[in-house]
Amino acid sequence: MRHTASVEAIDALLPQTQCTRCGYNGCLPYAEALSRGEAALNRCPPGGSATIQRLAALLDTPALPLDTSCGVESAQQVVWIDPERCIGCARCLPPCPVDAIVGAQRQLHIVLEDRCTGCELCIAPCPVDCIVLRPRAAEHGAAPAPVDNRQRHHAHRARRERREAERLAVLAARKRLPHSSTP
Repeated sequence: MRHTASVEAIDALLPQTQCTRCGYNGCLPYAEALSRGEAALNRCPPGGSATIQRLAALLDTPALPLDTSCGVESAQQVVWIDPERCIGCARCLPPCPVDAIVGAQRQLHIVLEDRCTGCELCIAPCPVDCIVLRPRAAEHGAAPAPVDNRQRHHAHRARRERREAERLAVLAARKRLPHSSTP
């Protein structure tokens, strides 16, 4: 059943962790599926029951218990990188949807806790298992605001798309160059 609520209104209720646990590639694709009536409103573990209640009110539909196949509701967490084990491979940088990890190739990486959404997307690519979840430290306050997460995610995506376009342009330019022959 298609809903009358706008995608923007639905997206505004989501936590913008971009964790993909709902089965969609971020909060906006999930909001689009909800708007079209193609997804259940109970697939967001980071938002938990509070988000389910708000979505149910907006979509004028009964609230459902959280779909545990997507995960469970839990206290806010952030990732932490063990400095003794980090090898500086930089594999954790690209999947972070809000650029909460800082570092460069062959250097120690750190997590900016005030930006980390706890999405866990950086954990799987780590070849040395040096990234773990920890409770959000009280001194860093609450999780980042959804509006800030959304803005950082858009900036992250735009930068990655720009870099990919630049890479493809360089490859295309190389193909157009005449091959030099060496005697």
